Order: sequence, then structure tokens, then C-alpha cells
Amino acid sequence: MKLDLEERNSNKNNSSLPPLVQVKNLKKYFSVDDKKLKAVDGLNLDIFPGETVGLVGESGCGKSTAGRTIIRLYEPTEGEVLYNGKNIYSNNQKEMAKLRRDIQMIFQDPYASLNPRMTVEEIIGEPFAIHRTLSGKKKKERIKELLKLVGLDPEHISRFPHEFSGGQRQRIGIARALALDPKFIVCDEPISALDVSIQAQVVNLLKELQQRMGLTYLFIAHDLSMVKYISDRILVMYLGNMVELTTSDSLYNDPLHPYTKALLSAVPIPDPEIKRDRIVLTGDVPSPIDPPSGCVFRTRCPAAMEICSKVKPEWQEVKPGHFTACHLYTL
Repeated sequence: MKLDLEERNSNKNNSSLPPLVQVKNLKKYFSVDDKKLKAVDGLNLDIFPGETVGLVGESGCGKSTAGRTIIRLYEPTEGEVLYNGKNIYSNNQKEMAKLRRDIQMIFQDPYASLNPRMTVEEIIGEPFAIHRTLSGKKKKERIKELLKLVGLDPEHISRFPHEFSGGQRQRIGIARALALDPKFIVCDEPISALDVSIQAQVVNLLKELQQRMGLTYLFIAHDLSMVKYISDRILVMYLGNMVELTTSDSLYNDPLHPYTKALLSAVPIPDPEIKRDRIVLTGDVPSPIDPPSGCVFRTRCPAAMEICSKVKPEWQEVKPGHFTACHLYTL
């Protein structure tokens, strides 16, 4: 299913449309000393055309692994990812290469994701060379258009990455991701390596590009205030498991899961008149190699009950459009 730009924007976050991306029971395990590290343990998510879904959680919760597995940079242990209704894991190499035009990724570290020995022209032009879509003068003109689109001077096309600031390098990475006119982009913590003063500029650029090009984002981050600003819906993960999913406003105004409440209590509030009780979680995050029985959050949860150690809570819709996995809402 392909929508033109006007239709994408007018139907943004409209669940009556078929999802662009469907993630079904996605699992990604890694072998560590003959044991299984459960980085992602049963992810289910629909992403609709033109919307942004935020994916948040502590470092090590499996966010980046989930993003990379969704676009098949990692092969899954189990599960499916459907793009326009077709399971991408059933694609052969040729079909996957064609699909790469529609699915792209913006990486976390602009210092590491750009080849220091390549010029900006070579970096942004690489997708055209790989997919054999443009060459020669047309390719160069398109690269200049992309540089202008992300707010960079087209005349800097012959410069190397070390000649740019961190924010400018990330813009180069964004331009490279846009080169083949994709429909779905996984943004893997694209602002975490940038100065605070630059983060808002990059996020505003992503929002502007989404409106202009009808893009669909999976936005992975740990900065909850920035995720609220850019996301239509937000999924909270803990130790490879989903714990809560709802709209951005609902999550911030009415969080249900104790883990979500703890995360939100740490977000600074610019108004000094507003007081918020800080919820401090005790203990360390358990190892994903040997996760706790029952609810994986129970060892740090201030509301843990006896049933939490015995039974894994079911993922359920507690309120319209508001999902969580917690025994507080099943008793």
C-alpha cells in the first residue's frame, strides 16, 4: 500500500488504516557462554503510515537491538516483521536489497557511522551506487539537494566528516538515510551523542522532514521529554519486554506501569512551582541472561506482590488505546 504525501499526513496515526509495519512476537537472543541473552523477548507493535512511535527504556533494555532486528540488520530468533503486509524475513537477498530503498536507519553516533576517508559526496552518494539508481551529474545534483534539505551548504560536498561538527555530521547521516526516498526510518537514539543545544534542532529537522516527505518513524531514545515532543505513541521496554504502550499524552498524564512512573518522575520540570515526587528504583537491572521469574521488573518494583514472582503478567488493554503488562490491573 502506497499513500501520497497529503494522504499520509491527513491520516496520521489513524488506526483504521492498515499498519505500514507490523511486529509480531519478535524475539532476539544472543548466545553467551552456552546461555541465551534475551535482548528482545516478545515484541508486538503496529506502526501506522505517517506516525512516529517512540521506544524508550533504560540502557540495555533492548531498544537498539529491537530496532536493528525490525529492519533485519540482525536476524531474528523468532517472530515476524510485516512491511506492507509481507514478512520481510521471508525475503531473499535480491528482494531484501529492493526493500532497503523503503526502510532506512539513522544511527546513534555520527562519529562512528560516517567513513572518515570518504567525502560527503561519496557518503551520501553510496546508496545510489549500491542500488544503481543515479550516476554522474544527476547523482551530484541530488546529493546537493539532500544537503540543502537537511540544512547544510551544498558547496561543502567535497569535505570530509572531520571538518563538520557533531550536529552537522548527524545531518549528513540523515541525508544519507533519505537518499533513496524511504517510507520507514528507524532513528536509533539520533540525538544522544549531540550537545543539548543541538538536539532540539535535529528533532525539529526530523519533524519537518516527516511532514514534507510523509515519513514513518520508530524513534528510539532515553530522553523522555524529547520523545514526548516527537512521538504520537510511546512504547516502554524493560529488560527486553514491553511494559506499556499508549499515546504520548496518555503516557505522560496517566502512566500505569510502576516502571513508567519511575522513569517519568526523573524528567525535569521547567516550572519551579510544580512539585513531583521522585521515585527511586533500588537495586540493579537484572541480567538478561538470567531474568527474574514472573514479572521481570518485580525485583525493583515498589508495588511487587507475591503473584509477580510466579506469573508473568499478560499484555492487555486497560483503557482504550492504553496497554500495559502489570498484575496491578489484572486482580
